[in-house]
Order: sequence, then structure tokens, then C-alpha cells
Amino acid sequence: MSQALRVLIAPDSFGGALDSVGVTAAIAAGWSRVRPSDEVVRRPMADGGEGTLAALADALGDAAERRTVETTDALGRPISADWLLLDEGRGAFVEMASASGLARLGADERTPQNAGLASTRGTGDLLRAALDAGVDRITIGLGGSATTDGGTGMLAALGVRFTDDSGADLAPGGAALADLRRIDPSGLDPRLGDVTLVVASDVTNPLCGTRGAAATYGPQKGADPAAVEALDAALTTYGRAIEVATGRLVADLPGAGAAGGTTAGLLGFTAARVRPGVQVVAELVGLADALEEADLVITGEGRADEQTLQGKTAMGVATLARPRNTPVVLLCGGLGPGAEALDAVMTLSVVQPIIDRPMDLADAMADTERLLIAAAGRLARSVGIGLEMARP
Repeated sequence: MSQALRVLIAPDSFGGALDSVGVTAAIAAGWSRVRPSDEVVRRPMADGGEGTLAALADALGDAAERRTVETTDALGRPISADWLLLDEGRGAFVEMASASGLARLGADERTPQNAGLASTRGTGDLLRAALDAGVDRITIGLGGSATTDGGTGMLAALGVRFTDDSGADLAPGGAALADLRRIDPSGLDPRLGDVTLVVASDVTNPLCGTRGAAATYGPQKGADPAAVEALDAALTTYGRAIEVATGRLVADLPGAGAAGGTTAGLLGFTAARVRPGVQVVAELVGLADALEEADLVITGEGRADEQTLQGKTAMGVATLARPRNTPVVLLCGGLGPGAEALDAVMTLSVVQPIIDRPMDLADAMADTERLLIAAAGRLARSVGIGLEMARP
């Protein structure tokens, strides 16, 4: 019988098929079915966007407490949304997608009109709830938002006023920013100045322009070309108004366009710091400590391609493992353009697609759990054979 191993499972989600918690569970099940004596450590990963809250809750167990807030979605409808209380009440994690996420809108609701009306106010309610809990550190995970309002709904929920020529408060949404004439931050919740605020985001887009929030992400949220043009112009007005109100030039900062420009709002009116989402999540789930005693790391993502090398979750996990010389296996749904470059990356030991027979994308996504279980089982058998061959 070969030696028992400590196997760390730390994958990202398989987008549209299975979140990282489900991916982790499937890999663990397949591995343990073949090698039940091994110790399997689960650390589902994410990059700060949709699904991060679930990954953190699963990885941290009793150390993370879910709190529920009655708030509104991006279109102002009543919902319940969660945030996490961490570090024995000292920290909080707020996932923007939990309240203001695109996944809360039906496909038929992703229209040009709604793209202009969508608001981040629900995210502001989550932040206020975290402040009410008395935390001194808040991490905001951006990604998967339905909004292009520059974070104005969020800031309004925290006391900032956005007014037009007559001094009236603007309507919710990014389209209304075309009429913005003055920002009054005097009512901003003063507790924000007493907390450490971290924005977890890997987006590098500026607020406006051809790579800006509206042009890059607006179409995903229902904006047609006319709506994209209008929203970009409105965000340009917003960026200038932030400069007038605070003296801060935020519009052209890398990442200012994240989550429909929400980062621009945070950088304009708070002392928030932006950090790579994978690094933030890795720290929150204690990935470095888990790596110390791991004999093997299994990570995963829906598609391995040239983008994997650009700081995606799987590469972030592999990079952390590299100084420890721990083998890293990447299980993926399939290989995309540029995947051959992954074979030359020293941080990854093996890149292995999970498909076990010819199938189209829809069938593969529907069968993701079974495919992962089977692939993990095959990997476990291969590792077992290698260990047996290495014995004297």
C-alpha cells in the first residue's frame, strides 16, 4: 500500500456549470473514492466576484458567520442578501454580486433601459450592515454586477448626495449621471474613515473610453451601442464631478471601471485599496498555511487557455505553491487558444481536461460534476501508480 498523502483541493468555479464549492466537493469525492486513506483539505477559491462569498463560507466553516440584510437588487426590488462576518467580528466580506449582481436579473431583463437604471444601492446597504456590526476591516469583492452607475447607488446609501441643476437628488442608475451637477460627500458615513477598506478586483479598465466600464462590460448587462455611448458620457461627467468634489483624479486609474465604475466611486470618496482578487481570497481562506503541509495541489477552472497565464485563480494557486515545490495539477473543462503555453509554465505540473468522451459544450456543462469525479479518480490512480513505482 502506498503512503498516505495530504491533498489540497483549491479550484475556481467552472463558469455556468458548477461553483467552486461544488467543484471542490466533486474532486474530493473522486479522489477519496480511490484513495480513502489520504487527507483531503478543501479550499474552494474565487477571484472576488460572484461565488466568492460561498467559497469563503465553505473554506472557513464556523470561522465565517453569514449575516442577512433586507435590501434591494439592481432594479430596486426587495431581496435578502448575505455578507460574511470574519475574524471573530473584526472583519467583513461583502460580495457585490450578492445584492447588485447580474445573476439576479432574468435574461429578458437585461435591456438597454435597465442597463441605465441599474443601481448599486443594495451593495451600500451591505456595507452599512458591516459597519453597524462594528468591524474594523471590510473586503469588497467586485465582479458579476448588473450596474454601470459608478457606485453612486452604494455611496448614496452611505450618505453621499448626487444632485442636478435644481439641487434635486438624481434618480438611481448610471443614465441619470448625465444630469449630475454636484456631489456633496459631507454626509458620508464617518465610520468608513475608521475601517480598512480593501477592494478585491482583477479588472484594469479605466472608468471611461473604449476600454471603460460602459464599453467593455455594458453589453453584458443589456446595453446596446446607443446605451453604451450614453452611459460612457454619463460616467465621464461623473469622473469630472468627483475631481471637483474631492480633488481626486480617479477616472483614468487602472481598475476604476471595475463593476460598472464602482471602484472609481470607492477611490474617489474613501481610502480603499485595490488588490488582486485571487491574492485577497487566498489570504482570507489561509491558502498559504494549507500549502505548507500539502503533498499535492489540485486546482481547476472551466477552460485553460492563454488567459490562465494572466493571473486567473488557477495560476494564482500555482504561483503560491511554487516556492514550496509542491506539484500542482490543473483540471479543466477544456483547452482553449494558447493552452499549449501552459505546458511550459513551471508552476503547473499537469494540465488535464476532464472530458472523457466526445460531447458538445452544453452536454459537458450539464455533466460537469460526474466528469470531475471521474477525472479526480483517474488522477488518484495515476498518482498511486507513481508512488508504487518510486518505492525501493
